[in-house]
Amino acid sequence: MIENPPTLAVIGGSGLYNMPDLQDIQEYDLTTPFGKPSTPIIVGTLAGLRTAFLARHGRGHYISPTEVNYRANFYALKSLGVTRVVSISACGSLREDYSPGDIVIPDQLFDLTRDRDRSFFGDGLVVHIGVADPFCPHLSDQLYDACNATGAIMHHGGAFITVEGPRFSTKAESNTYRSWGMSLIGMTTSPEAFLAREAELCYAVMAHVTDYDVWHIEEKPVSVDAVVAVLIKNTQIAQQAVANLALQLSPDRSCNCENALRDALITDPTVIPADTRQKLDLLVGKYLK
Repeated sequence: MIENPPTLAVIGGSGLYNMPDLQDIQEYDLTTPFGKPSTPIIVGTLAGLRTAFLARHGRGHYISPTEVNYRANFYALKSLGVTRVVSISACGSLREDYSPGDIVIPDQLFDLTRDRDRSFFGDGLVVHIGVADPFCPHLSDQLYDACNATGAIMHHGGAFITVEGPRFSTKAESNTYRSWGMSLIGMTTSPEAFLAREAELCYAVMAHVTDYDVWHIEEKPVSVDAVVAVLIKNTQIAQQAVANLALQLSPDRSCNCENALRDALITDPTVIPADTRQKLDLLVGKYLK
């Protein structure tokens, strides 16, 4: 942990932290036991709160959703002292009432990815983390209020399905997800939510609806141009929402996220390999003393 550590971290596009009100900026080029994060982490003071920014796909967006080193990203944020993480994500809508340009704070998650590391644990240490409610309800409520204050069209709730990507859906897939009751579709929320819980970090998503995926017969199928156009338009909204959140973020964590591992470790501590203990000390050291 660094001196004067950031409380809040924001994961999103590389242009998000270009805010005129961000002061006392420092950059941390970290290496973790799981490799390097997507980019060096920018830390600055925003509305009086030390806040970290991480570009998920690298500066210039050159890392595909599958290739993102999610474990390194969250380990690095944890090592800096972060306790709350907000993910800013582009997504498709699977509901008529969630329109392009709207912002959604989802409350459920369905993981349909296949090729990603979803856990910090293994190598002699077994953990069964609870994720019945994968997003921190307390942080999600605060994020909703911060976004709502911008005047954006907001929705609170909905199930977010994460697909592997990087391709977009077929119509058959999109209609199947709708029949399952999914509300949003994207490519990065899994495994972020699960790793955040294992790292005992509060995690919430600011989902920017960019399109109707491919199911809507009266709208054009999703395209990169359509996604980028909405994201550019919503960048100022996202920046203002983050500033609002930094200003009003509660110092207390009235949730169970910070103790998520307390009842999740099942391995007898005496049989955990020494190198695994060392690698994961940041996460579990307080439970293995």
